[in-house]
Amino acid sequence: MKSSAPHQLPEVNFSDEGDTRYLHLGTEWIQGSMRLDEPFEIELEYVQRMMAWLLFVDPPGVSKRHAMQLGLGAAALTKFCHRRMRMKTTAIELNPQVIAACRLWFKLPRDDSRLSVILGDAAEVVAHEHWRGQVDALQVDLYDHEAAAPVLDSEEFYRHCRSLLTEDGCMTVNLFGRASSYERSLKRIQGAFGAEAVWAFRPTREGNTVVLALREPVRPARGELAARADVIETRWGLPARKWLRVFKPST
Repeated sequence: MKSSAPHQLPEVNFSDEGDTRYLHLGTEWIQGSMRLDEPFEIELEYVQRMMAWLLFVDPPGVSKRHAMQLGLGAAALTKFCHRRMRMKTTAIELNPQVIAACRLWFKLPRDDSRLSVILGDAAEVVAHEHWRGQVDALQVDLYDHEAAAPVLDSEEFYRHCRSLLTEDGCMTVNLFGRASSYERSLKRIQGAFGAEAVWAFRPTREGNTVVLALREPVRPARGELAARADVIETRWGLPARKWLRVFKPST
């Protein structure tokens, strides 16, 4: 995850509880987690939901796609996309301590031909032409150490995110905070993508709401979504059948 000012980057540490390791940015807030006996699986429910873009693509072609994470957290999405999905994977993280912590404590592999972990500012990355039209799955989880609201949350930012996506690309965003904060963020995403292109989950018990926005609006038939959910759950172990009970278009 990400802080807005480089000179104010928080200290990074971790804690272990049973079989689970948690990442912290100088507070008790959990910024990510990993099961020690399954380090390449996704442990937190909301992080699993950040993979819901899989419902909108053909499963056999997933490994040919490009996933990008804005905010590394404990690297759960980065590791899953790289190791389990065999995708080209790019992660952008502002805090060098987070990258070091993920490599030391959270089993993040070294960069290779498919994996690039880049020290940089997500706001600059999405505004730059370099990645425009090249990202199939953009996963945005940008919170500071206080976890009060997204660090980058303007309609302009979401328009830049949309510009990174391929024609059938998709963005998922973690929104966490008060209801008023969520509604504000949702309206900005709808403004950037069009309301008909936006889907949303119900909040998790912890209060995380994952919103999904498609580069171009698509409304698959319920049967098609159910068939893909079966494949996702069987092939990658994500609870995709459950997603369909708590996931719908935002309008």
